Amino acid sequence: MITQFDQVFDAVAERRTFTVAVAVAETISVMQAVKDAVDRDIAWPLLVGDSAIIQSLAGDVGMDLTDIEVVHEPDDLKAARLAALAVREGRAQMLMKGHIHTDDFLRAVLDKETGLRSGYVMSHVFLLETLDRGRLTFVTDGAMNIAPDLTLKADIIMNAVYLARCFGIACPNVGVLAAVEVVNPKMSATTDAAALSVMARRGQFPDCVVDGPFALDNAVSTLAAQVKGLAGDVAGNCDILVVPNIEAGNILAKSFSFLAHKSVAGVLVGAAAPVVLTSRADSAEARLYSLAVAVLMSNIQRDDRLKIGRVHF
Repeated sequence: MITQFDQVFDAVAERRTFTVAVAVAETISVMQAVKDAVDRDIAWPLLVGDSAIIQSLAGDVGMDLTDIEVVHEPDDLKAARLAALAVREGRAQMLMKGHIHTDDFLRAVLDKETGLRSGYVMSHVFLLETLDRGRLTFVTDGAMNIAPDLTLKADIIMNAVYLARCFGIACPNVGVLAAVEVVNPKMSATTDAAALSVMARRGQFPDCVVDGPFALDNAVSTLAAQVKGLAGDVAGNCDILVVPNIEAGNILAKSFSFLAHKSVAGVLVGAAAPVVLTSRADSAEARLYSLAVAVLMSNIQRDDRLKIGRVHF
């Protein structure tokens, strides 16, 4: 089981090197991450954006562009579409968000003609390097689906389970979060969590254990779970945290990164190819970790038995 980001580099070291199309590669953190990926021989870039700025930044980070394709497109929206199209056409195997607003980037991913629709629900997963827990913690969805209903949360769980299994977690514990750990009919997050928990007990989620509702403390701390009288294998031991809405997930992941100064990665799951989706303010390190996660996904065949994005009621 992979428990920290540096182990991802080891996991992909001997595998095929894929090409990543970078949309709007016009900031130094993006170019530094791309250079580091090339130096580690885990990915080869296809850079889309303002070529003059890209060339200048390449010089700043000491990156040789001689053998690297640079597609000049100064318009952000058009650059994102071109990068997504490169993946769709097979000229690249992964897509990476550069210095572009998430909404504009996702518009390119979802474009019916040039995007990466797969027929499955797409959802975002933040990976938190929670070293004190001895594992990575997966948070979903804090970047794409705004206010998922029960059906969408079921799809989001399946995407996150697939990603966790890429990291060697054979049967991940999935905790559905709310503000409290009891069912309150006035709080839809708790009733959704309870329904998902019952669905899991009825065998509707393969290769994982789903429980909830959990407040954050008793989802990740066995002591907190004991204090609050929560039983079961999932309480305090969650690998995957399913948040009630995009605000909760986004704040949770960014507080971990910008307040606790811990390492975070972010990818989109359910697209036709792995997609690196980080914040414009993220560091080169966070972008590199995210790219390494995408490479890991590219090298691991999805298990059809998981029925990614499909839960039968």
